[in-house]
Amino acid sequence: MVLAAAVFWGLSGTAAQVLFQGEGFRPEWLVTVRMGLSGMILVLGTAVFAGPRAALGPLVHLVDALRLTLFGIFGMLGVQYSYFASVAEGNAATATLLQYLAPAMIVLYAAARSRRMPGLRQIAAVGLALAGTFLLVTGGQIQALTVPWTSVVWGLASAVTLAFYTVYPGGLLRRYGAPATVGWAMVVGAAVPALGGALQPGPAVPGETWWIAWGLTAFVVLFGTLVAFLFYLTSLRFLTPAETSLLASAEPLSAVVSAALFLHVNLGMTGAAGAACILAAVVLLARSK
Repeated sequence: MVLAAAVFWGLSGTAAQVLFQGEGFRPEWLVTVRMGLSGMILVLGTAVFAGPRAALGPLVHLVDALRLTLFGIFGMLGVQYSYFASVAEGNAATATLLQYLAPAMIVLYAAARSRRMPGLRQIAAVGLALAGTFLLVTGGQIQALTVPWTSVVWGLASAVTLAFYTVYPGGLLRRYGAPATVGWAMVVGAAVPALGGALQPGPAVPGETWWIAWGLTAFVVLFGTLVAFLFYLTSLRFLTPAETSLLASAEPLSAVVSAALFLHVNLGMTGAAGAACILAAVVLLARSK
């Protein structure tokens, strides 16, 4: 199940690239719709299967509600918008690989907070992640970028916000469970751009390709968000966290392969070496847990 979730996440990035660069969709519109619909389904599902009290749990206490709001805006909205903005400016493969610098950032954050040096395996993983990023975005030539600098900036922002998304909500998840916590975080995260006018104007989809555009939108919302999340959660019942995170590293591989097959994105030999370094870093960190 976690492998299927990783594949769905990777494919949703490729689908989003088609929507942004081929169908005229805007990242803020897709993020708002994706989070709003998926969040409401998760909250309603929690109310049906676990009861209204479980569904409303994260909103009862003011402090937790404020924490949930921060998580929804800076974690959920932050990571999803920055990732999709990176895809729109560049491509899904590079955006996903840059986002997967988050585990290395978490290692550095944990080391700084505990004032302890990370282990050799973690140091090696951080080194691989940095080397992989350099090769991926420069092609080995420091004076040039292989993708637009705006895509790189948004990709690095998605890694930072993913690290926050991973570290920050631990207490909320333990107290209220993942479906209710993530569901409300999605609703809060979607409300901010919606109130800012992100849904207007809607996509101007050409008549002859409307079924492709809305089919890909449905895939991103349902399979790339809701189903992938539920599969990932379910897998935690049968696998250890280390095994789950290791299998989840198939997401960037899925994004690279699907972008190459469907969009003819070619990273080149140097870019492929950079991608391999980042994947190796993720695997090393997962195995060190």
